[in-house]
Amino acid sequence: MALAWLDPDVVGFPAVERALTSPNGLLAIGGDLTPEWLIHAYQRGIFPWYEADQPILWWTPDPRMVLFPEQLHVSRSLGRLVRKNPYTITMDRSFAAVIGACGEPRAQSGGTWITEELKAAYIRLNTLGIAHSVEVWDHDALVGGLYGVALGKVFFGESMFSRKSNTSKLALVFLTRHLREWGYQLIDCQVASSHLASLGAREISRRAFTAKLEQAVGGQRSPWYWPNTNPGGEDRSTQ
Repeated sequence: MALAWLDPDVVGFPAVERALTSPNGLLAIGGDLTPEWLIHAYQRGIFPWYEADQPILWWTPDPRMVLFPEQLHVSRSLGRLVRKNPYTITMDRSFAAVIGACGEPRAQSGGTWITEELKAAYIRLNTLGIAHSVEVWDHDALVGGLYGVALGKVFFGESMFSRKSNTSKLALVFLTRHLREWGYQLIDCQVASSHLASLGAREISRRAFTAKLEQAVGGQRSPWYWPNTNPGGEDRSTQ
């Protein structure tokens, strides 16, 4: 099946069922990274993932890794870290720094898929109250965190990083507990990893994932609830 090339001036995607099986979930090429494109994509369970020398690639893998907030699993060792909590954890205090840290080349790969174009697009979503970050601080040093997109009652996780042991897990536990409190139904983790599985994430079919999005997101273009944490606002933090 030939991949669709998307006109950047016409927002829209082919049906997710048309995605390739190899590579798993590749749906379309082209389009744009404006808020309109990104919101339209996430409403349908589609996300951009590409490298600097490639056109924009859009994905919707099958199966899909997800975490139901009420199924969060905290191991004994992680639980001790959560209870001890030697760090300060905040939301949306430094979104640009978090996405920048997530975009630093990893030792195992030597590259990054978080291009400057992608950073700018998600920073724009953050100013619109749609993309959000969690920061883990050791005094004034940013040592871990994550970012993603919130629409309706779903948080779409994009990337996380650790500069000290388990700080990305600490950020996810912090976020998941708040999402559960706020009535969110699902955290999208995109693709499987042992890191996420250890926290209770599991794979479901794309069909099941799409059905959950229709229920929890539908046509909503913003999170159904998010505290006032944008830059310049009051952040929600703990120490």
